[in-house]
Amino acid sequence: MMISTRRERRNGKIGGMKAIYENSTNLLEINIPNHFRCPISLDLMKDPVTLSTGITYDRDSIEKWVEAGNQTCPVTNQALTSVEQIPNHTIRRMIQDWCVVNSSYGIDRIPTPRIPVSPIEVTEMLSRFKAATRRGDQISCLNMLEKIKSLMKESERNRNCIIANGTCAVLSASFEYFATSSIEKNAKILEAILALVTRMFPFDSDAQSHLGSAASLRCMELFLKSGDISRRGNTILVLRELVSMDEKHVFALAKIDGVVEPLVRLIKEPICPTSTKASLMVIYYLVSSSAEHKAIFAKMGLVSLLIEILVEAEKSICEKTLAVLDEICGSDEGREKAYSHSLTIPVLVKKLLRVSGLATEFAVSAVWKLCKNDKREDNGALLEAMQAGAFQKILLLLQIGCADRTKEKSTELLKLLNLYRGRSECIDSVNLYKGRPF
Repeated sequence: MMISTRRERRNGKIGGMKAIYENSTNLLEINIPNHFRCPISLDLMKDPVTLSTGITYDRDSIEKWVEAGNQTCPVTNQALTSVEQIPNHTIRRMIQDWCVVNSSYGIDRIPTPRIPVSPIEVTEMLSRFKAATRRGDQISCLNMLEKIKSLMKESERNRNCIIANGTCAVLSASFEYFATSSIEKNAKILEAILALVTRMFPFDSDAQSHLGSAASLRCMELFLKSGDISRRGNTILVLRELVSMDEKHVFALAKIDGVVEPLVRLIKEPICPTSTKASLMVIYYLVSSSAEHKAIFAKMGLVSLLIEILVEAEKSICEKTLAVLDEICGSDEGREKAYSHSLTIPVLVKKLLRVSGLATEFAVSAVWKLCKNDKREDNGALLEAMQAGAFQKILLLLQIGCADRTKEKSTELLKLLNLYRGRSECIDSVNLYKGRPF
């Protein structure tokens, strides 16, 4: 294999190793010794490892080969009795020496690779962490968390190995232990654990059990109320993960007194788009779980906040906001708040056929609930919907097609709107519906 010089370096054709030596008459090319090249990628090996068959590969290449489901040696085609990869330090040092010798040609010396963490090492770390937890030794626990965090940052392989060997469950059990003992005294270690488990989604069943306990949820509720932005942000991410995985966590969270106010605060005083989305998801699961929570969030002023968000929200936030608003409009208190805001109907109609199919479904449902259940003498919701152009948009939606549940609501909504077509001065509905009876 040849390493090209300046032109190919400039064009980025040769991965990793580009020689740039040029003399007055010609460009020189450098030969990579065959035993320095990975048999799979044919590139210079950066982290040579040897398999049970005695063949050496670059670690990254052979890992991808094994992860793809292959159980044989690529060169010999022998069955792999073990997938253990033994670092070939001899070849690695030879490659590094070769790079140094050819440094004048622009070849950089490959760095000595860090040895990936092994399952045995992870098990040993977790064993020490559990022992420190039982002793209540926060300093040792914090040091171990920092080490785990550092290893996870080194490579995706380390991260996968750490997660695959039960780390999240151990950390979650520790979180529950310290939360049960004293949230105030153990706040620092609790915060550190929570920050680290946000890197370990999705949670396994054991982690869910510990993080979804009453003590853990109470701790997270207090963290949501704190003034620390990082603490609040990590907490809402963990809660989102929990409630999206099992309905029992939704009911458990709903039993925690005082959780509504900090959730609304995250909407009113957003930390970042990620936290806002997570907050909306948690709220959605809560308002979907009971009429009581629909009313509670409505009384907390959430409807007004949601409408303000919808005015200029990007797609993902818009969809989640509409989902929450649709659920809240399923309660008398929610509709009352929606009716009292002058932008509710105009904003909902504006989102029809404009954001996404999912957003349109939620918007149709919300408008349908508001129009169908409007008990006011002037039937203001229907008139506002007509003036905002809902009739044309709903008609178009039915023509282009939509989900069955949305089609049913759209059809009923169109019937209601049709009764008020003549009362809306700004709508010229002639020939829009072609006389189709309702």
